[in-house]
Amino acid sequence: MTLERRSLFAMGAGLAAGLAEARPAGATAAADLPDGSRTLRNLIDRLAKAPRRRDFKTVPMILDRSDLWDQEALSEVIAYKGGPRQVWDNTDIGGPWLNLMRNALNNQVWSFKHPDFLAASATHGSANIALYDQAMWDKYQLTKLAGEAFKTNTLLVPKKAAQAEAANYQDPAGMFSPENNTIPALMARGVVFLSCHNAIWEQAALIRRDLNPDKLSHEALAAELTNHLIPGIVLTPGAVGTLPELQQSGFHYAK
Repeated sequence: MTLERRSLFAMGAGLAAGLAEARPAGATAAADLPDGSRTLRNLIDRLAKAPRRRDFKTVPMILDRSDLWDQEALSEVIAYKGGPRQVWDNTDIGGPWLNLMRNALNNQVWSFKHPDFLAASATHGSANIALYDQAMWDKYQLTKLAGEAFKTNTLLVPKKAAQAEAANYQDPAGMFSPENNTIPALMARGVVFLSCHNAIWEQAALIRRDLNPDKLSHEALAAELTNHLIPGIVLTPGAVGTLPELQQSGFHYAK
């Protein structure tokens, strides 16, 4: 395993355990990009350098200033000129969303020979809960929102398949198989996960109604959730409102 892949594996394990992150909020590794993916690699490098504000005290219901979301990173995604480009409308944490994006990625890279294919997840609804770190899952008992199938945020936990030999892409239990359907694994392959502020706002309302140990206002609780998005996530003012921006720039819609 390469040093980059070891780092990614450790990152996912740390997130799942609720460990503190020492890296900047915008940093993410992209260790398993396909050979020849120059444009995609350049995008991932720029996204890693793009700032992510995660020091909010309060946030409003409607984000009306670009400093309230990850404007620089989002602009990089919208302006991406490699391709093809596909944006997934992902709403159900328990649905097949990670598997579908993995399949699309595999087909584009190996079937159609498009190493610069970019998949983006417009993540909202219960799927957005998977983008919070384990600290939020523990503090606010997010299993109640995610469903009993998710006692913890298992979509962040690296699997054994992540350590498999990358050259053997046909391995039915390997790195590119259903055995490796996790958010860190897809991030390492260049998938960009976009978080929805509207989903954060609505989830903050539900949490505040049922469990609010710090007696936070709605605005402050939404800010705390925002501050605990996992590293590498791109915060948007809203998934459904961002979808047209991506489609206008050439992203193909998938549900």
